[in-house]
Amino acid sequence: QVQLVESGGGLVQAGGSLTLSCTASGFISRGYGMGWFRQGPGKEREFVARMSWSGNIIYYGDFAKGRFTISRDNAKNTVYLQMNSLKPEDTAVYFCAAVEMGSSWNNPNYWGQGTQVTVSY
Repeated sequence: QVQLVESGGGLVQAGGSLTLSCTASGFISRGYGMGWFRQGPGKEREFVARMSWSGNIIYYGDFAKGRFTISRDNAKNTVYLQMNSLKPEDTAVYFCAAVEMGSSWNNPNYWGQGTQVTVSY
């Protein structure tokens, strides 16, 4: 049973920063990708960022480019999302996801429970 546990969410003022963490536990095959999605109030879930096992393949959603940075520590089975210059429209529940080798990011194998990020004016 693979579990993804996020942490680091909270309340921050516009222009501020937050760093989210997500740690995977349980049996998961080597080489899995990790990433983040978010779902704002009344909105559909959207892609934020993802990173391959090796770290040499990274993608960001358009809104995240230049403000968010994804990184991972494979020794700790942990992925991070550094978020800078936060805007009220970044308010959402942020979900960690993991994809095993051979699977698609269109349907991640594993999801975290989500962590709330609220950006105030």
